[in-house]
Amino acid sequence: MRTWKFLQPATGLKALPIVNNQKPDLIVLDWMMPEMDGLEFIQRLCDEEDQTVVLMLTARDAIANRVEGLESGADDYLVKPFAPAELVARVHAMLRRVNAKPENQKASYADLTLDPSTREAWRGDMAVSLTVTEFKLLHMLQRHPRQVLERRQILNEVWGYDFGGDDNVLEIYIGYLRRKLEAGGDPRLIQTVRGVGYVLREE
Repeated sequence: MRTWKFLQPATGLKALPIVNNQKPDLIVLDWMMPEMDGLEFIQRLCDEEDQTVVLMLTARDAIANRVEGLESGADDYLVKPFAPAELVARVHAMLRRVNAKPENQKASYADLTLDPSTREAWRGDMAVSLTVTEFKLLHMLQRHPRQVLERRQILNEVWGYDFGGDDNVLEIYIGYLRRKLEAGGDPRLIQTVRGVGYVLREE
């Protein structure tokens, strides 16, 4: 049986050294915190190249707020008020995703190479830095090259539960991957199939 250890510092500022020292599996983060809000906290994690998965909690339910929260680097977003059972389900799902044993064989498609054993990615000779969620999404697409994957199928596998939120979370992460993979002017590999989903293929 897995043992959970809960750490609940009073402020975001106090949480940073705890995260650095304890290396938690997951962070449940409130957007509004004293001394340092959730967005700044995530930015500090990114600056330190900390890839701990983050579930953000907030009362801000507008789509623009959800987009802002996810674009800040949060891996998932839960709007208050929520049922405690839903929070527990999200946490379980995210932990399963973190602890999942991916196929460890290095694989390539076109000039894209992924190494699941180290979670490293390259576009040609250039290394591409990816978060846990970005890597899992790209790895799923790469395991099914030239095969159109439906949105619901991607959401269920990458986010690890019967996703009931806004599909914008998928579009946002596809946007992240495209910006990173095309940063050097390389041609697009992740194609949109309107009304269906996405596919990894050369144009």
